[in-house]
Amino acid sequence: MPDATDRRILRQLLADPDAPNAELARRAGVTPTSLWRRLDRLRDRGIIAGIQARIDWRAMGYEVQVSLRFTLDKTDPRAFDDFIAAAREVPEVTEIQTFLGSVDLRLSVIARDMAHWQQIYRDRILRLPHVSDSDALMLVSTIKDSAELAL
Repeated sequence: MPDATDRRILRQLLADPDAPNAELARRAGVTPTSLWRRLDRLRDRGIIAGIQARIDWRAMGYEVQVSLRFTLDKTDPRAFDDFIAAAREVPEVTEIQTFLGSVDLRLSVIARDMAHWQQIYRDRILRLPHVSDSDALMLVSTIKDSAELAL
């Protein structure tokens, strides 16, 4: 389990992942050498899984975001595997999640505009295998989008 110093480092890393290590060390109250060792240990333990770039898809021209929920026809034992393999082939699918309950899977899909969305839906989404029911939710606004948790 991370100690108080590790949690301070993680808080600073979450607050400003682009900060140079010397600045992160200063903000966390440790030496740069200690910061490097602790970050390395946190990576080795799988607590830091990686550093990612967050792309603003709207700035890249993708104005439409849709969350699709699917219930699969589970009479075929390969339903999940077939569906997931096919969904991975759709370039505009940015996220695939599986669930327990009345919804089996959720896809996040981005599109440049409504015409592009309709093309993706007709040409790719409707062809996904083993779908017994689906529901679409179009994103209107994002109120909170954060991986931060009190550490």
